[in-house]
Amino acid sequence: MNRIALLSDIHGNIPALEAVTADIQHRSVDAVVTLGDLVSGPLWPVETIRFLMKQKWVQIAGNHERQLLTLPPTEQGPSDRNADSLLNSEEHDWLRHLPASFQLTEEIFLCHGTPVNDKTYLLETIGDDGRVHLASPDEIRGRLDRIPHPVIACGHSHTSRTVHLPEGILVINPGSVGMPAYTDDSTSPPHVVETGSPHARYAILEKTTAGWVPQLIAVPYDHEHAAKQAERNHRLELAMGLRTGYVTL
Repeated sequence: MNRIALLSDIHGNIPALEAVTADIQHRSVDAVVTLGDLVSGPLWPVETIRFLMKQKWVQIAGNHERQLLTLPPTEQGPSDRNADSLLNSEEHDWLRHLPASFQLTEEIFLCHGTPVNDKTYLLETIGDDGRVHLASPDEIRGRLDRIPHPVIACGHSHTSRTVHLPEGILVINPGSVGMPAYTDDSTSPPHVVETGSPHARYAILEKTTAGWVPQLIAVPYDHEHAAKQAERNHRLELAMGLRTGYVTL
């Protein structure tokens, strides 16, 4: 397993997922993994989950899968509530069997947020300005919770990033396939995440003689189609993010 495609934070954006999948087919990968937050959102949760259920991919759950499955509808956010209301029992059961983390190889560990918390950013810290910033090496080490693997793949922050810690640990976040910007009012402090473009993002992790080398990839797709779907479902703030990669312009 020398070339691995990493996908995360699809959030029900099936046209973005299809564009990424088509791009992967030209890159001769040995495996594809998804890192959680697969269907929740105002887009196409049913079409997305049915696509994912057909794939022979390694897939793990994110905080949105956990929330969708464990919280009553009255306590769910609008993204989880929309997906929960549309998925059937077989689809719910498939989500229920996704692991929260996974050891892909002896070297590679997969998680959504941190290895122990699916709602904590691994590589970012929320600043006083209400935006996410690169975390310090000490912050990242503390969140890794002594995981012994030299390569950790995570998601959750929707921010494409690679970090090489001085002791040789590589941490990679492929970014978000389906949601390039959002506002999070459910955590403290509230904050925004903005990537600055509407591209669908993923990563390739390749084993070379120099070690594991990450490549962050941005794929164009019909983001206007996705933005209009968000508008039809009354999520104007996410429509803006889908069009521009910004919460506001």
